[in-house]
Amino acid sequence: MLRILVASSKDGVGKTTVSTTLAGYSAISGNRTVLVDADPQGSSGIWCEKRAIALPDSAVLPVDGTRKKWEKRIPEDTQVVVIDAPAGAMGHDLAPYLESADAVVVPVLPSVLDLEATVRFLNSLAGQPRIAQGKLGVGLVANRLKPRTQASQQVVEQLSNWPCKLVAQLRDTQAYVLLAGLGKCLFDYQSENVRQHQADWEPLLAWLRRATKPAKK
Repeated sequence: MLRILVASSKDGVGKTTVSTTLAGYSAISGNRTVLVDADPQGSSGIWCEKRAIALPDSAVLPVDGTRKKWEKRIPEDTQVVVIDAPAGAMGHDLAPYLESADAVVVPVLPSVLDLEATVRFLNSLAGQPRIAQGKLGVGLVANRLKPRTQASQQVVEQLSNWPCKLVAQLRDTQAYVLLAGLGKCLFDYQSENVRQHQADWEPLLAWLRRATKPAKK
């Protein structure tokens, strides 16, 4: 069972968008997928419910991660679990999720305040045992970029020099908001415009495959 934790200490960075897109991609790829919504807002769970109605053949099972013993609600035959972490959580708050995660994805917005908040968050993660020991990879996702702007270019350059790897650069588009409201994701469509945005995700998907690949004995 593959477990991907999507987390950030700052609200509004696109944590749920990243979680639902990864879960949607997994389900479309034929995996039995669970989306654990540990955020009290419950947005990921609502997305799952809408998806079950709109696209039952690639539905994603929602699990309420705010309830006790939520792990026991994950079916044994599940292949991929995406965890939408609580907003505002720091490293010590995420300890129960980090114990079993195979990769951690951290969305970052292109602003000074978001960068500063992310530094504090990553520092809090660095003290967690599996991350400190190099057993759990942390990947940064630059989100809502406007590639032609100086601000976005500077953020990408800065993130590229951080200890954690910059694994994706996602361009800003209203498509994410519109699709989320329908219980869908980018990978449910194949128009030329959508495929351009799908390409933004390929580096992240490739990093997840490498980060979660069993080590050779």
